[in-house]
Amino acid sequence: MKNLRLLTLVMMALALWACNDDDIDVVITDAGALEGGPFDFFVDGSPDMVSGITQGGDRVGANSSFVITDDAGNILGLPPTMDALEGVDFDGAGVGTCLIWYIRYEDGLEGLETGSNASDLVGNFDLSNSLTVNRNAGPEAGTLEGGPFDFFVDGTPDMISGITITGTPVGTNRSFVITDDAGNILGLPPTMADLEGVDFDGAGVGTCLIWYIRYEDGLTGLETGMNASNLSGIFDLSNSITVNRNQAPEAGTLEGGPFTFCVDGTPDMVSGITLTGTPVGTNSTYVITDDQGVILGLPPTIADVEGVDFDGAGGGVCLIWYLRFEDGLQGAEVGMNANDLQGVFDLSNSITVTRNETNAGTISGGPFTFTVDGTPDMVSGITLEGSASGTNSTWVITDDQGVILGLPPTLDAVEGVDFDAAGTGVCLIWYLRFEDGLQGAEIGMNANDLEGCFDLSNSITVTRN
Repeated sequence: MKNLRLLTLVMMALALWACNDDDIDVVITDAGALEGGPFDFFVDGSPDMVSGITQGGDRVGANSSFVITDDAGNILGLPPTMDALEGVDFDGAGVGTCLIWYIRYEDGLEGLETGSNASDLVGNFDLSNSLTVNRNAGPEAGTLEGGPFDFFVDGTPDMISGITITGTPVGTNRSFVITDDAGNILGLPPTMADLEGVDFDGAGVGTCLIWYIRYEDGLTGLETGMNASNLSGIFDLSNSITVNRNQAPEAGTLEGGPFTFCVDGTPDMVSGITLTGTPVGTNSTYVITDDQGVILGLPPTIADVEGVDFDGAGGGVCLIWYLRFEDGLQGAEVGMNANDLQGVFDLSNSITVTRNETNAGTISGGPFTFTVDGTPDMVSGITLEGSASGTNSTWVITDDQGVILGLPPTLDAVEGVDFDAAGTGVCLIWYLRFEDGLQGAEIGMNANDLEGCFDLSNSITVTRN
């Protein structure tokens, strides 16, 4: 630019000399010097203005303006004053480099127009030095892909995986950002490995958002406990990926029972079972198992549970449970074991159903015939066959009408009874197995009136002539 000005002045001086006109004064224009900058902005949609520019030197020339060019000299703008220059938004020019000049010139200058090139100016003028304005590409976070993720808060660690960043991220600094659904910053894992190490189960029920941020030095507000909506500085946040932390199934508490039944061919149903608490879970069912956890039935409702005939299961112990679970549960099938369920579920406490089964077996021996003659008469050779079952046992001696005459506890005690002393008549010997709570097993009562869970064997006749 200086060479062009000198050339112009030389040509003007030669012309004046040739004309030999002593009345013409040649003005030597001088734009002085600009001080300030350089300026570095990021093209991020926020207005970027220069400030603090000062001018030095002797500025000479009838006319003046600031000149903004690109780095090739193309004129982009001609702000006439410093105020106008400081009002220019350089963000709107996009990524690139601008140069700011100051020009002083005389009338008749050609080429000082937007769209022309400052190298093509013709006339008496002087351009100052230039100040550089770098319009840098703003941070670009790219795009997150993966998820969404759905976990259940059940005490088991829940980690995400498979997230990728696409695009071409730009920015000096970077981090992942985890917020709640209101934008509150919960964590700032610096790398993908750190992000995949976060246990979302520990955050409790709610929703998390995962973001990726690229930013320049000086960013404020990027701290745990702050809100991502209040970030201030040069930055870009990616899209977010949702992590839903759902309430784990909760089966509540069963109340009622325990129940004790006697396997005697009479239907035995439970009743009065209630479910307390606040059960949670998409699906539900009741589960009946044996005492080892093997699933015997899956009645869907309490009405179905109360319709189950436990007498038909035979002797043993059943457990009644309530199950809440999410889709995908495996192992909830009759014949499988409830201890092997896999999926998202919760089992309540269990209610015990004891199914007592008594069996007195079969007694062999006799019949016996004695003569009442004052000589002691005892039975012998009686045996008990079969698989007798029942918590308690005794032998029972009745008359032929069932009236209980004696309750010898053992076979030895039976063989110690003197039937001669009973006088003339007929006795019956029985074997009894029974559970606690039996009523009517007393001398003088009738064996036909026994009440409870019991079984009487066949009888052996003792005839006293």
